Amino acid sequence: MALFTILRAAFGYLFLVFIVRIVGRRPGKQLTPFEFVLVFYLGGLTLTGLVGTEMSLTNAFCQIVTIALSHYVLTLFRMRSDTFTRVLCGTPLVLLDRGKWRSRTLSNQRLQDDDVMDMAREQGIRDLAGIKIAVLETFGQINILPAEQKKEETTGESPNAE
Repeated sequence: MALFTILRAAFGYLFLVFIVRIVGRRPGKQLTPFEFVLVFYLGGLTLTGLVGTEMSLTNAFCQIVTIALSHYVLTLFRMRSDTFTRVLCGTPLVLLDRGKWRSRTLSNQRLQDDDVMDMAREQGIRDLAGIKIAVLETFGQINILPAEQKKEETTGESPNAE
């Protein structure tokens, strides 16, 4: 019975990590997908262990320890394998490059250009010309690299001087 509890906890955790990865990432600066899974899943397991049909602190403890170990193992795999990290976490995605929207990427990530422009406005960039590149990071944050300001050449002469 305890083995079934441990296997169920490990499957639930891994399944939720997989679902979060498939569902995608949305802009946010607070928690990574792994942290979301841990917070909600562990909270649910704790609640189930306390008020569910299997009201057993032993079952809740076994499930929580199983989740902690599963998370530790996933973290080890992520540290040791770039391929595993790319599959599990994804790669940064370019949303805007030199004034051109990557429409397919925006659509696949269920984002709109307004989401990018909102982040740009937070950095004091008012229009599309002020953005060199916009990237959706693996943890869900949109990073904006401002366009370089064009330097006005100063020759010491007035443009109207003859």
